[in-house]
Amino acid sequence: MNCAISGEVPEEPVVSKKSGLLYEKRLIERHILDFGKCPVTGEPHTIEDIVPIKTGKIVKPKALHASSIPGLLGAFQTEWDSLILSNFSLEQQLHTARQELSHALYQHDAACRVIARLKNERDESRQLLAEAERQLPAVPEVSTANAALSNGKRAMDDGEQGPDAKKMRLGISAEVITELTDCNAALSQQRKKRQIPKTLASIDALEKFTQLSSHPLHKTNKPGIFSMDILHSKDIIATGGIDTTAVLFDRPSGQILSTLTGHSKKVTSIKFVGDADLVLTASSDKTVRIWGSSEDGNYSCRHTLKDHSAEVRAVTVHATNKYFVSASLDSTWCFYDLSSGLCLAQVTDGSDEVDYTAAAFHPDGLILGTGTAQSIVKIWDVKSQANVAKFGGHTGEITSVSFSENGYFLATAALDGVRLWDLRKLKNFRTFDFPDANSVEFDHSGSYLGIAASDIRVFQTASVKAEWNPIKTLPDLSGTGKATCVKFGPDSKYIAVASMDRNLRIFGLPGDDNTEDSAQDS
Repeated sequence: MNCAISGEVPEEPVVSKKSGLLYEKRLIERHILDFGKCPVTGEPHTIEDIVPIKTGKIVKPKALHASSIPGLLGAFQTEWDSLILSNFSLEQQLHTARQELSHALYQHDAACRVIARLKNERDESRQLLAEAERQLPAVPEVSTANAALSNGKRAMDDGEQGPDAKKMRLGISAEVITELTDCNAALSQQRKKRQIPKTLASIDALEKFTQLSSHPLHKTNKPGIFSMDILHSKDIIATGGIDTTAVLFDRPSGQILSTLTGHSKKVTSIKFVGDADLVLTASSDKTVRIWGSSEDGNYSCRHTLKDHSAEVRAVTVHATNKYFVSASLDSTWCFYDLSSGLCLAQVTDGSDEVDYTAAAFHPDGLILGTGTAQSIVKIWDVKSQANVAKFGGHTGEITSVSFSENGYFLATAALDGVRLWDLRKLKNFRTFDFPDANSVEFDHSGSYLGIAASDIRVFQTASVKAEWNPIKTLPDLSGTGKATCVKFGPDSKYIAVASMDRNLRIFGLPGDDNTEDSAQDS
């Protein structure tokens, strides 16, 4: 007896009460669940209408082709042919996939070359745009009673029209101000959680500092290092000399990495830009240069900025590492976009013209401190380019300014010594009488203060009311009696000192120097 649906002998036979037909149990149950009726008669059916039938075990006969050796060989041949055809199809698909992959890789390589060419064209266009913007003729501005514009630039008098007249600037846009504000908020929040690193050199260690090495980096015929900066992440020291060159020095290996040539007069200021392979230099030749590293490790000049009309004394990099400021003896400071080299704003105080000799950004980036040749320290709001505070009391030009890492203190150096200012109350709370102070510097943690004058003094920082105790006095071994720069190395493990000879000197703990044998003073 066969199933009324499949026509085969059922494995689990059931019979319908209504029609009396025989079915395979699983087939009729599925049909009833789906349609609710008999597949043959069309009568309504339910599961209760079918009755299972008890039968003996059914043994299905073998297929005819599997009952003999020739039949089995034929089956195997069929399976082999199917396998060969399947393998051939897979090989064809693999070959096609390889061709498609090769084509895709070729397209990717071509796209990379196009992108590289477009990037080069973009950089060249930016440079040409920057050059064109700097060569635009001066735009006359209407003079006002206070000789100042709302964006911080003074209006030009009739007598200022000429080659040195100030050019029209794009201004600091709302997008840039938002970026500066966001950076300020993030850094301020981080500063609240800031802790002094455990790896910071201790006071006992600083008391034992002595000269570890001396490196003649600049020319003998024009000795003198005028500026210095340290890239802590790579332990590279940059120096700017009176010989018109800047030198990048790898302290661990004791080797000169690159010598930057291009300025025609002394390099007055030098700064690294974050951890990027970019260096800024300012010079007495009235220019600022942006240097970038190339594939061979040497540095080339990417932009030469000629927005100032007098000696440029200082450059300082914003915490975003996207903008920087230059300060000049032409009574202006300029706010630049680093990637394009464009001067977004050239600022001066029309009510009190002074010559700027030093500049530094506050750690949070919204305040700029400038020193002047007229002994005045000016504090600026970067967003509005407005002068918000002035500090007097120094004698002689301001040679250096430095903000502490906690953001509360400002140290200024001048010919009469060093003064410390409380930025919360805008007043001087301590004075160090070191005549001819050339450089003042807080370490990265804000724990120590270094002063370069006829010698080098290191102090432990404290609060406004507490004493700032001296830790160590390092001699000026140059024989010139004038140390020009002092910088703390990573975690204050060493102190780098430059003087009016051509040597860079490293002071640290005896036995901690891992540089190669340095050249002796010449």
